[in-house]
Amino acid sequence: MSHQKIRNMEEFATLSGISRPTISKYFNDPDSVRSSTRNKIEAALKEYDYRPNIYAMNQNRRLTKNIGIVVPYLADPFFAEIARVLERRCIDAGFTPTLFSSHGEQGLENAILDTLRSLKPAGVLLAPLGRASDRKYVEQFCRDVPTILFDSNIEGVGAAFVGSDNFSFVSQTVEYLSRTGNVPCFFEMRDPANPNANKRRHAYLEMMRRLDLEPHIVKIDGMGWGFEEIGRQGALKVLRDKLLPTSTVLCSNDRLAIGFLSACHELGVTVGRDDACDIRVASHDDHPYSRFTCPSLTTAAHDYESVADHAVKTLFQLIEAGGKLNNREETLFAARLIMRGSA
Repeated sequence: MSHQKIRNMEEFATLSGISRPTISKYFNDPDSVRSSTRNKIEAALKEYDYRPNIYAMNQNRRLTKNIGIVVPYLADPFFAEIARVLERRCIDAGFTPTLFSSHGEQGLENAILDTLRSLKPAGVLLAPLGRASDRKYVEQFCRDVPTILFDSNIEGVGAAFVGSDNFSFVSQTVEYLSRTGNVPCFFEMRDPANPNANKRRHAYLEMMRRLDLEPHIVKIDGMGWGFEEIGRQGALKVLRDKLLPTSTVLCSNDRLAIGFLSACHELGVTVGRDDACDIRVASHDDHPYSRFTCPSLTTAAHDYESVADHAVKTLFQLIEAGGKLNNREETLFAARLIMRGSA
């Protein structure tokens, strides 16, 4: 037996000639390493009389009470609202949430994940950028840290995804608008920042096909997350140039719709469901301010509470299961149509 004092697992790895990850794996589950490796580790333990610091191991295994919450753009009221509910659920369960915003930037999203990995949280609730994310980076993070994706799915990444059913949103608005007036055109950004926008466009096209109606897509220029101003500028152009194919407009999201309503007010275009009005406008999300627009915005609403509750519940199950579920789960919650004054 060696009389050399070993202070930590790194020193033991150096002296024994066995990699640090392999030794950590052995201490978590001796049967998870090959028998020859296990014999070598156990012989080295006897030789150096080394015993690991159990408290430090628990810290490394993320048995803390910290939860990371990552959203792509905190200034977006949708993310502010769902982050508020997620934080409340974590606090009520005795955890300490920490909120991060990636500001729509892949590099910043990666840096946040690196920071979280170093903080060793119990788990993470991540709304990724989606197609703008570094898939391999996010995938590796989800292997290292118990992580539930919400809002924006990356197929096959993470233990579970919890979000809203985009077809449920659009099917309800298209059916309602088509039944109560002329057919809606779909108003969207040419290069949308949020990947849910693409799913909503596909849902619009599918619903118009099912209803045997001619679809009309109106694309506007603009990049980034400043959707209100993008919507306003796009609406000013299509209204001034008389580019709208119908007098019913279905916006991809409420923030674009708020910009559209602003342009209508600026140009003196009346919005509403009355026959005397020039145009109808509807949208998706139930932005926290959509009920306060003028006129108030008809929209399909997220079930904020159910998405947040299920995401947090699934994360706690993942943490208790040691970071792995039997199968990757995907849970979608249906929208609810809210009829207001704009359509």
